[in-house]
Amino acid sequence: MNYTQIAFFAFLASILFDIAITRINLITRKVFWTSYAIILPFQLLTNWWLTSRNVVMYKPDAIIGWRIASAPIEDLFFGFSLILSVLSLWIFVGKKTQRA
Repeated sequence: MNYTQIAFFAFLASILFDIAITRINLITRKVFWTSYAIILPFQLLTNWWLTSRNVVMYKPDAIIGWRIASAPIEDLFFGFSLILSVLSLWIFVGKKTQRA
């Protein structure tokens, strides 16, 4: 399995996690997309800094080859997955602790 496949799997798994497991449905809310719009420029800046200085490098055969801000496009899918999963889990756990 290469990075492209892992990133797309993580993308789909995070959506499934949000909709079917936590049932938060954060992906359907304007607040999520507003939050994501705030986070995305910082992700791009961090990706650019790490990849343009060769702190993080990718094998050409492990990625599609398209880049945004010097980082592979797959990083956007992986970053989206992390953000959605963490926020969905945060809300889910918060609701559970409020009930207890």
